[in-house]
Amino acid sequence: MLAIVLMMMFGLALAGAVAAYVAFPHRGEQLPVVPQLGDAMRKGVDALPTLEDSESRV
Repeated sequence: MLAIVLMMMFGLALAGAVAAYVAFPHRGEQLPVVPQLGDAMRKGVDALPTLEDSESRV
C-alpha cells in the first residue's frame, strides 16, 4: 500500500513539474513564486535542440 501511495505522489510531482515547465520557462516567462526554479528550467530549455521553421517543413 505504501509503495502505491509513493508512486502516485511521484507521478503527481512529475506532472506538476511538466506543467510548470510548459506554462512558464518554455514560453520565456518567469515562474511567479520560485524564480530560481525557473532559471534552472530555462537552462534546460536552452540546452535542448530545437527545429527551425525551415527544418520542420521537411
